[in-house]
Amino acid sequence: MLFVYYPKCITCQKAKKWLDAQGISYQARHIAEENPTVEELTKWHRLSGLPLKKFFNTSGLKYKELKLKDRLPAMSEEEQIALLAADGMLVKRPILVTGDTVLVGFKEESWAEKAGC
Repeated sequence: MLFVYYPKCITCQKAKKWLDAQGISYQARHIAEENPTVEELTKWHRLSGLPLKKFFNTSGLKYKELKLKDRLPAMSEEEQIALLAADGMLVKRPILVTGDTVLVGFKEESWAEKAGC
């Protein structure tokens, strides 16, 4: 499993603590140090079944600074993915990638179900 997170994020800290408590092994990746690539984001978007908007950290300063709430509807999917890949701080986190499943944001119930706990 791949756990993509930002260490200062409270939700990410809760998710990491939960994974550790469940004894789940994972590879941790700091999202600001290693941005997800266009290829990864494209694949994760497809596997998640979520609208692409769910991959944006809508409460983040960068999202607000770039006025993405107003700009995203006019952007193509390719443009949105390129924007996400350009700055990890725009990406909602944590993300858990488990083979054929991608979970965005931490909801203990969903994670327990998908991670097989």
